[in-house]
Parts: sequence; structure tokens; C-alpha cells
Amino acid sequence: MNPPSPTPDDFSFLPLEFVPYPPLPTQTTPTPIQTPPAPALALPNPNAAFLSFPIPKKRRRGRPQKIQTSFHFPHYFPPNDAQNQQQQKPVPDISEEIIVINKESTNEALIGLSAGFPADSLTDEEIDARLVTNIGGIEQVNYILIRNHIIAKWRENVSFWVTKEMFLNSVPEHCHGLLDSAYNYLVSHGYINFGVSQSIKERFPSEYTKSNVIVVGAGMAGLGAARHLMRLGFKVTVLEGRKRAGGRVYTMRMEGGAGNRVSASVDLGGSVLTGTLGNPLGILARQLGCWMHKVRDKCPLYSVGGRPVDLDMDMKVETAFNGLLDKASRLRQLMGDVSVDVSLGAALETFRQVNEDAVNKEEINLFNWHCANLEYANAGLLSKLSLAFWDQDDPYDMGGDHCFLPGGNGRLVQALAENVPILYEKTVHTIRYGSDGVQVIAGSQVFEGDMVLCTVPLGVLKNGSIKFIPELPQRKLDGIKRLGYGLLNKVAMLFPCVFWETDLDTFGHLTDDTSSRGEFFLFYSYATVAGGPILIALVAGEAAHKFESMPPTDAVTKVIQILKGIYEPQGITVPEPIQTVCTRWGSDPFTLGSYSNVAVGASGDDYDILAESVGDGRLFFAGEATNRRYPATMHGAFLSGLREATNMIRYAGTRASRMKVNRTPSKNAHTCASLLADLFREPDLVFGSFSVIFGRKNPDLKSTAILRVTFNEPRKKSQEGSRPDQRHSNKLLFQQLQSHFNQQQPVHVYTLLSKQQALELREVRGGDEMRMDYLCEKLGVKLIGRKGLGPTADSLIASIKAERGGHKTPATSLGLRSGMSKLQKVTLKRKLVRRAKIVRSSNKYVPPLKLNMVNVKVSEEIHTTNQPPPEMNSTGQIQVDMLNNEQAAPS
Repeated sequence: MNPPSPTPDDFSFLPLEFVPYPPLPTQTTPTPIQTPPAPALALPNPNAAFLSFPIPKKRRRGRPQKIQTSFHFPHYFPPNDAQNQQQQKPVPDISEEIIVINKESTNEALIGLSAGFPADSLTDEEIDARLVTNIGGIEQVNYILIRNHIIAKWRENVSFWVTKEMFLNSVPEHCHGLLDSAYNYLVSHGYINFGVSQSIKERFPSEYTKSNVIVVGAGMAGLGAARHLMRLGFKVTVLEGRKRAGGRVYTMRMEGGAGNRVSASVDLGGSVLTGTLGNPLGILARQLGCWMHKVRDKCPLYSVGGRPVDLDMDMKVETAFNGLLDKASRLRQLMGDVSVDVSLGAALETFRQVNEDAVNKEEINLFNWHCANLEYANAGLLSKLSLAFWDQDDPYDMGGDHCFLPGGNGRLVQALAENVPILYEKTVHTIRYGSDGVQVIAGSQVFEGDMVLCTVPLGVLKNGSIKFIPELPQRKLDGIKRLGYGLLNKVAMLFPCVFWETDLDTFGHLTDDTSSRGEFFLFYSYATVAGGPILIALVAGEAAHKFESMPPTDAVTKVIQILKGIYEPQGITVPEPIQTVCTRWGSDPFTLGSYSNVAVGASGDDYDILAESVGDGRLFFAGEATNRRYPATMHGAFLSGLREATNMIRYAGTRASRMKVNRTPSKNAHTCASLLADLFREPDLVFGSFSVIFGRKNPDLKSTAILRVTFNEPRKKSQEGSRPDQRHSNKLLFQQLQSHFNQQQPVHVYTLLSKQQALELREVRGGDEMRMDYLCEKLGVKLIGRKGLGPTADSLIASIKAERGGHKTPATSLGLRSGMSKLQKVTLKRKLVRRAKIVRSSNKYVPPLKLNMVNVKVSEEIHTTNQPPPEMNSTGQIQVDMLNNEQAAPS
């Protein structure tokens, strides 16, 4: 029987209230977007409130917590009763009205929230996509209402393809433009119409004619990305090192026994769907017609000798443990930035020792069990988890029950891998990427493509198992090093019969040894969903690492002893298992661990850094360790694959447009060069020999900026790094440049970078040489001539010009108007040439800047005075054109 589709009533238990949730003091608060106030509408600041939690609650998979999450919503939803609607004053301009789609706006907002969309604001991705023209206005409110309505409509039946035409009657005609934007965005980004249902399979094209993409890894991220790309016409090849798909999601069939053979399926990797409200894997399960088994709250604990733990004591210690987490949360706020270098374990131990005299041995064992449970949730030692950011993803937790999928999560993997071209036993060891495409090398085979998506686990990246050519930017290498990556292991046992309680899915076991508190601390019963009597014993924390070298027979013997200690005093015989399996995820060369966490010194920003693409849209990264909101989860990995597929589609579209432009060279190349020179007369940033221009109205720090580096420019007395005894390694090359330019003509080279990178470059100390090192070594940026910037820069130049307005191009300021005759233009140009010669002959020698530049090549070509700045040649060297004013020709 299929579970019912989520309806608005499913969210009725969630209280609606405004609860402040200030950002942690150690996090960087983004620059707020300057938006005009909406007429007759006051929207709350999206940065002012988040989801509210009574205590930190990092995914307690082992023991579900009875804690309600408080959501807040703005009261901008249109009134549902006719009386209130009649009381509103009519507004002549219907474009300035909040539209009414139906009477379920609040409930649809809750469904949108479960899909990861804020209730009263746009996501960063939506803002970047420029889906509305006015951030914060009525248009934005109407867009949000339409967006939520589309998501809710699809959630009613996820097995069918939702078309845009379904909404034409419910959405007012003047908002059909917003309908187009919302629908196209949701489909292209994989928020609706994704999955494995027949109606979606029918949308796959018969031929794949777009860019050739290579996906490294057939886990949840790789499969999700591959299917999304294929549906949109991309040619995809998936390389998988194993003999199977799924990665860290692995369902194994266990069987055995004489006579009546017993068999069952068990998840040796990812097993629990952590939250079902909005979980995309839950949607896949519904499409497959699978019911999901709620992990029941009942979880009795047993002491060292097997005796049940007193319920009152259990509740007392659990309450105290949660109280310590609450104190740790307040402590990090008081500590500020210092908390970044403090572990969660150190804070908890400090608080515990204060009351150590007031607890007995049993209570200490209970406390250690809860610590082990938290280490399981984070796949990391508490002593290595960041006090400041260990629970940074809590505000985004998927709501709903934690569930098992009957038959195992391998059913999802099998469905996602259907008809996807996967090449197994292809262990990738080298990835090359450049402006012309990518090469992925597995063994002796070389696979070529336009783009590559790397979905290998964080442990593989940390180990350096894959060599990237060129090397990854230092920023990404540092992020890989900072993030934590922990370990969880399991012992799966198939028994001839069920001897444990059938009304529970979990039970725990205490130990009196702190160092082994995570050893077989929790048992999962799979009898309800596996098709046979299976128990799984979990090994977390420090014990998980020791378990890697423990002989399997010793591990199984210990587990059986624990089970006998629990059930034999009750008169229950514990049989010998028919088959057992011990995992070794830390020794597996394709994982080298289990899942990520925020270690001491790291933050949520590192997940974003790992998610950044490299090589101007050639090399991309996905996987749970690239998902800041949903790390360490199966659905987080799947969503990251959809995210990167969308990014790859965007880059492919940009390149296709650029190629189209290159086939028909722009007649306005010189105009763009003139505009660029004119805009740099008033740069937005100036530091040393560096200057930057960018769109001033775009507050996004990730937006593109143009950086110019100027050589052979007279220095100001206050310019840093201008000591007379300063030397550089390319003095001869610079002197050659000076001689060709008669010690006067400045040389400009450019690059595109983000506004954030430009601000970081400005803060570098040590003069221009240190800035150049930071630019080339840390940011991995290459300096090129103006033409090398391409149409992307041309578009940015035009937008900046339009934004500033009022500036005249050099041609206009010189009087070269379209109304002038050709003879007048030639005469004026020759006058300017003669004037330039006079000025040039009167100037004195200006010493060159001492920048650590290499591969500078002097060209003997002769050009006219109105040539654009020096260009980058095919070998990546800066090619500087020698000017000869005597050869100035008529235009």
C-alpha cells in the first residue's frame, strides 16, 4: 500500500510563530541586498529569523527526539475570507496587488519550505537567476506564491509530469511572465518533474546531442546528475570504480540456513531516510510505489550486564545531556571567534566535570552512550567537532519521520541507474581540465569530454587519490583539509528467527569504558523491512576506527555476548547467526570513511568551497560533502548532483553562446575596448597597480568584476613597495618592454574574477609583488589581453556603462561623431598622432614596476595608435604590440 500524498493537513502540527534565530557570532554575515521598500507591504528581513530549535539537535538518527520544530512565516499571504477581501481598498494598478491563487497559501508555503525554499524571500540561486526585477517588492511576493503553488501541485502526484499549461487558469494573466520564470526555474533545477516515474522517463530524448559530460562516481550524486543531464539532451558517461552503483549506499542480500533457507536485504551503508517532508528520496520511493517504515520512537537501553536501564534515570540523563548541549550553544556565543578553535567535546566535558560528584556510575555510562549517539550522527569524535559550527546545518533539517525503505535503499539506486551509461571497474586516477575540455584517465584509458563532474567522497579527495592537472586552487585544497570526515561501521547478522521484541526498531547497550563507548552501542532491527530476521550493530566514534583492524570473528563474538547478556536472563535463547557481515568503510579505497562533519577550524563555508567549480566551468564537484544544508545524508548527495547538473547546463549554454559570437566576430570590438578604457578612468577599487570595475547595483559578492594590472605607470610617492633597492627576477624583460614603449606607453593586462576575490586581493599586504603572487598562485588567475576576456566581459562592460550613464567614450569626447566626414576624422587623427609624438619626446624615463611577471614576449609587429591593450597569445604569454605613430592609417 502506498503512503498517502502529503497534504496541507500533514503540516498542521507545526506551530506558526516568529522566533528569532540570530546567526552564530563566528559566521560571516553577508552584505544585505539594498532593495526599495515595497509599496503598502512590509516584508521581514530574511536574515533576521530562521527556524527555531529549543536545543542543538544534530540528526540524532539513533534515537528520535520528541522535539517540535517551530517555523515562522510572514503574514503576507492574502486573506482567505471574502469579508476581509471586501475591506481592502481597490488598487487601480493590478500589477501592484498580491495575487490570490487559492485559499491554501500558507500550507503551500510550508510545502515550499520542505523543498528548501524560504517562506518570505528568495534563495541566492533565485536572485542570481534574476527571476524578478525588484527584490523585496510585490512582484517577489507574487513570484513566491506562484512558485509554492507549482511545487504543491506536483507534490499531489509526483508520478506525473506537471506542465505549465496546468496553471494558466489559476494564475492571473498579468503574472504569466512570473509563471514562466518560476516553472522554468523549478524544472531546470530539478525541484519538480524529477525522478524515476514512467512519465518522466518518457521525457528523455532519443538522441543526446549536447555537450559530452563525464561523471566520476555512480553514487547518489553522480546518478542524480547523470539523469538530469540526460533528460536535457546531454551525452553522459559515468565512470565507477566498483562493480556496482550506489557508492556508500549499498544493499546486500543475505541468505543461508539448512532446509528452510532464510534470506533478507540489509543496508550496509546509508540506511535511514532522515526526514520525509520534502526529501527527494522519499519522492523517488513514492514513484516506485514503495511504502516507508517509520523508525519507531521506542528505544530501550540496557546496562553493561544486560539489565534494562531505569526509565526515570534514562530520562534524567537525557535531559541533562540536552541541557549541556544548550549550555555549549550559549558558550560559543559568549566566546565569539575563539569558539572556532574549541571542540564540542571539550565544552561538554568541562560542563560534565562540574557536576561529576553528583552522578553515579550508571549515569556516567548513560552520558557516554549519548555521546556515542552524537558521534554516530556526525561520524566524528566529539573531540574533533567544531564547537562553533558542528550543527550549522540544523536549521535546514528535513522535517517528518525518520524511515527505513523496505527492501533497502538499493531499490532507489537500481531505479536511478536504469538506462544510465555506467562503465564499471574504472578507477579514475587523473583528471585534466582546460579551456578546450577535459580528460579523465582511468588505468590506461583516456576519456575526453567537455566537462567533468567529480563526485568522489571527501576521504578520497583528502587522500589525494585523484591527481588534478592543473592542481586545484589553494582555496579548495584548504577547504578539503579543514573539513572533517568520520567513520561508522556495522555488523549485520542474519538469524534463523526473531528472538528480540517485534514492537521496536532500535535498542541500545551501555559500556563502562569511555574509549569504547561507541562499540555496538546501538542495534537496528530490520526484521520489519528486510524480509527476514536481521539485526545490525553499530560501531561509532573511536571504536569505529579500532573496529577496522578487529578480526570479524572477534567482532561477532562480542556482539553475541551482548545479546545473550540482554535476552538470556529473560529466558530467551539467542541462536547463532546464519550469516554475518562486518563493514570496513575506512579501509575501502573508494570511500576511506563514511561521511563529513565540521571539524575544529572548519565552518559551513567549507562545504560551499568544495562545491565551487574550477577551470571556468570545466571541472565540477558534487557529493554530500559539497552540500552545506544537507551534509552527511543520502538526500544531500542526491540534491548536490541536481545542483551541479544545473550549473553544468548553465556553463554549456554560455559557451555555446560564446562560440556563436566568435563565429561572427563583433564589429564593436574597438568600441568595447574604448568603453573599457573609459570606465577604468573611474575604477571602483584601486590598490597599487591594480584597479577593478564592477556593477555597483549588484550586491552579490560572487558577481563578476574586471581586474586591470598596469605596467610602466608613474608611481605616486605613497605607493607601497616602492623602495629603491627592491629587485625583481625579470628585470631584463621589463627593460626590453620599456625600450619598445620608449619608457612611456603603459601596458594593461586583464582578468575576470569575482567581486569577493577582488576584495580579498586588496587586503593582501606586501605590495604589488605579493598581490601578483596571490592572484596567480592562490586564486589561480591568468592575466590576458583585452580581447582574451571574450563576450562575457563585453556584456559586463556594456552593463556597467549603462549603469553609470553619462560617461562619454573616448571617441565621443574627441569629436569622432558619426556626423563627421571621413576626411575630418583622418585629419583629426593625424593631429593627435603628432601631438602624442611631442608629448612622448618631452617625457623622462619612468622606472618599471617590479612585479614578478614571467613569460613576457615582445612582438615586432607594427600597429596604429588606436590598438587595444596587449593580448594573450596561444601559449599563454603576454604579447605586447610595439607602436609606431608614423604608420597611423585612416580609419
